[in-house]
Amino acid sequence: MMMTGADEFQRPRVITPFPAPKLSDLPMFQGDHKESLYWGTYRPQVYFGVRARTPHSLLAGLMWLGDEKDDGKHAMRHFCENSQDLKSFGWREHNGIDFGRQELLDQDMILETSFVKSKEGSLGYGGDWSVRINLINKGLDDEVKRTVHLFFYIADEGGNVLNLGKDVLELKESSLLASGSRADVGNWQMHLTSQSQAHFETHYCGFKTPDIVNLSDAVQNNLSVQENKTGRLQLSDTSEDSSSIYVFQISTTTQSTIDIAFVSGIREETSDVEQRIMSLTGSPLSSLLEEKHIAFDAKFKECFHLSEKLDSEILMVGKAAIGNMLGGIGYFYGQSKIQAPISSQAKSEDEFLLYWPAELYTAVPSRPVFPRGFLWDEGFHQLLVWRWDFRITLEILGNWLDLMNIDGWIPREQILGDEALSKIPKEYVVQIPSNGNPPTLLLVIRDLINGIRAEKFNKEERDEILSFLDLAFVRLDAWFQWFNTSQKGKEMGSYYWHGRDSLTNLQLNPQSLSSGFDDYPRASHPTEDEKHVDLRCWMYLAADCMNSIIEFLGEKDRHVDYSSTVKLLSDFNLLNQMHYDHDLGAYLDFGNHTEDVRLVWKEVTGDDGRVSRELVRETFGKPELRLVPHIGYVSFFPFMFRIIPPASSILEKQLDLISNRSVVWSDYGLLSLGKTSSLYMKYNTEHEAPYWRGAIWMNMNYMILSSLHHYSIADGPYMDKARTIYEELRSNLIRNVVRNYDETGYIWEHYDQTKGTGEGGRVFTGWSALILLIMSEEYPLF
Repeated sequence: MMMTGADEFQRPRVITPFPAPKLSDLPMFQGDHKESLYWGTYRPQVYFGVRARTPHSLLAGLMWLGDEKDDGKHAMRHFCENSQDLKSFGWREHNGIDFGRQELLDQDMILETSFVKSKEGSLGYGGDWSVRINLINKGLDDEVKRTVHLFFYIADEGGNVLNLGKDVLELKESSLLASGSRADVGNWQMHLTSQSQAHFETHYCGFKTPDIVNLSDAVQNNLSVQENKTGRLQLSDTSEDSSSIYVFQISTTTQSTIDIAFVSGIREETSDVEQRIMSLTGSPLSSLLEEKHIAFDAKFKECFHLSEKLDSEILMVGKAAIGNMLGGIGYFYGQSKIQAPISSQAKSEDEFLLYWPAELYTAVPSRPVFPRGFLWDEGFHQLLVWRWDFRITLEILGNWLDLMNIDGWIPREQILGDEALSKIPKEYVVQIPSNGNPPTLLLVIRDLINGIRAEKFNKEERDEILSFLDLAFVRLDAWFQWFNTSQKGKEMGSYYWHGRDSLTNLQLNPQSLSSGFDDYPRASHPTEDEKHVDLRCWMYLAADCMNSIIEFLGEKDRHVDYSSTVKLLSDFNLLNQMHYDHDLGAYLDFGNHTEDVRLVWKEVTGDDGRVSRELVRETFGKPELRLVPHIGYVSFFPFMFRIIPPASSILEKQLDLISNRSVVWSDYGLLSLGKTSSLYMKYNTEHEAPYWRGAIWMNMNYMILSSLHHYSIADGPYMDKARTIYEELRSNLIRNVVRNYDETGYIWEHYDQTKGTGEGGRVFTGWSALILLIMSEEYPLF
């Protein structure tokens, strides 16, 4: 951090908040709404965790010992891993508010975690909650039981001292594990009860500093010392003075059930703690969980209208899609690291500026790989979430827009807090204020407006959405203006993604991370002459959405004219002049480009005189300003955003390209880059495998499918052709995702272009969860 408190009056613009009322302060997000969402499974980065939506929360979590590793030590399961250690894991059901049920398959054991909240009888803010842990044999005779070592912890991020329960080592039917007091929830207690006849043994350890990132290491060290002393895997039953975190070891066997209840707002004069514990454990808890399960099923049917006649496997995947999306919503607090402007005192790239302390309530793309907020992903997430609970969507949109700085820029990746930082390579932490990210939040906002037009909301809901848009307008306008000035090209109506490296000699084609498409091939030599067709279409969407908001709010005195921008960017002839290749029948980027670029091995002499081989980029042909001949997702943006008239012959060309097996069509979905591209499935550096160079991605398939659906009902000569392609593509996508889920237990980040197998991140129930909207044929209206 380069600034001190004394420099506050000279705060750089890039870390100055946008000067407008915060959307998260809207009345609709206060009162009962805020309290109902206070506690939750808001720690997506761990296999199971609970926290409150407050910066320095009381938090809880679960760890357990897995099988022995090669070094003889047991693996400690805590943070979600993108590996084969677990056969599968994920939420089977989650309602985003007060209930979730998750299954984790570890070798021959199913570990089922259920979470539920209750306000009944509680005087504490946010109410009480309970966790049920079921340990079930998988594929074994019920009589064959294996020993399981669970570690449930409770920690106070604020450093408040916790009190250890008196009967932790002598487990009774119900035992007080820990207690404490906090300003937010008052006096609280956490109790453990056993629901089976299985043998239980408990041990504990306590630490003064609640270092959650390194907690599993601390617990394993404690276990190792005890194992060396006693030959047994058990914690030391000791704690540091003034411990603010306690870890409770529960050793039992499979075919057993454990309930852990948290009660708050305890007052001695009305102490009904025992009754409240009873209502959150045992058979009352079983009844409550069953009630929530039935309600989840009913709401799933109501929201997505999936036919009961559908295959049960398809319904299971649909429920896993929404369950994991909602169960993956997290709460984060911290400060983003921002690249210092060149004019500042920064001496090296290791120096950065700190954004203001901020909280973020958001869904995440993938719990094991990307358990943090991503700006362009979030728009796709909320296309699904608003159909379940539009208020959750509005609050998440508000949280993101509140992260805007005075220039109208929002950092595209949010790495807030130590847990989030622990899951990301260092080179991706610092955010660059000249780089944007597709404004997908506007895709959701326009969808909500169209939902109002289609009368999907009652009057009260409609008024809430309108009051949100009314306050959000000034931020949305600033966001649009930031794009319209910082990302504009040399020619009127042209735009290009800033941030490509024009000096690299390592990347075959310099990445455009800000576009969201990372290694998707653009012009070989980045310059200010570039024109990116996808960004041009995003700007059309943004302008059209802003225009819709103005029309919908019925206020013409906002002194902003978006209609002229909409007219310019929807001009079909101008679009074609700028981006259409008549020979290929495709829309393409424009820039300084040559196809004759390769990665070649070269000998490099280091500072120490040693010679090594390095794969470097070499250009063999002279680049020239031209259309960039790579057909793929970017080429279909004018089709996705429905700028092409239904009667245009160019529409038929797009339909032909989409359905061409020699280009992007496959039996599993549409490829990100056509097989005709010179960079199809090519590595970008020695170690950088192709990412958006052939693999099948659900967000773009959803957008293309959405427009196929549109053109199949829009009056024109190609309706039938669009319908045929639509039905086959939809069928292919559903069949492949369901097959992979059946075989692996996961919805994946992307799918192989030749075999359809899931690849990349597991539990990628960010935009891959859009498969549910494909099943229910719910598409954004334009």
